[in-house]
Amino acid sequence: MKQNERNTPGLFDRAIILAAQAHAGMVRKGSDTPYIVHPMEAAAIAATMTNDPEILAAAVLHDTVEDTGVSIADIRREFGDRVAAIVSAESEDKRDGRPSADTWLERKQETIDHLNLFAGDAEKIVALADKLSNARAMHRDLLALGDALWQRFNQKDKRMHAWYYRAVGSSLESLAMHDAYAEYLSLLDKVFVP
Repeated sequence: MKQNERNTPGLFDRAIILAAQAHAGMVRKGSDTPYIVHPMEAAAIAATMTNDPEILAAAVLHDTVEDTGVSIADIRREFGDRVAAIVSAESEDKRDGRPSADTWLERKQETIDHLNLFAGDAEKIVALADKLSNARAMHRDLLALGDALWQRFNQKDKRMHAWYYRAVGSSLESLAMHDAYAEYLSLLDKVFVP
């Protein structure tokens, strides 16, 4: 390997840089936690299931299109068609102009339908990594805040979150051989105790 090749960031490194720049100054909903912690955790979870650099890049970029000014065209130009397709699959249509609380159920059902009908393994790995990271955060915050946690979300009904996260779990059963899937199901039982 030549000296300049060692110093040139690879695909995953470039994805981390873009994600950090795109999410700069953002925090997780209802907390002071820098937002970049979530996509980095999602990438770390994905890395327990694959070492494919395109999937890992998509995991760290999964919220850039949905939550920042980055477009799918930007992702495609910088990281190629496959990474762009995975990120696109993980990005909700926020229905600009309509309140997020009003579109919550519609958006979540689209995610479930996509996972059930169209998603391949790469998309499912990124979805599981994202949702497991979210479930970990919900569990931590539930222990600290109790049911006040649900007030920070657009959807305030804990039962609706339970429906969504359990439906996603069912959609991801093809990943049941991974420890991340078992952890996800275990956390749902802790977060969504009847």
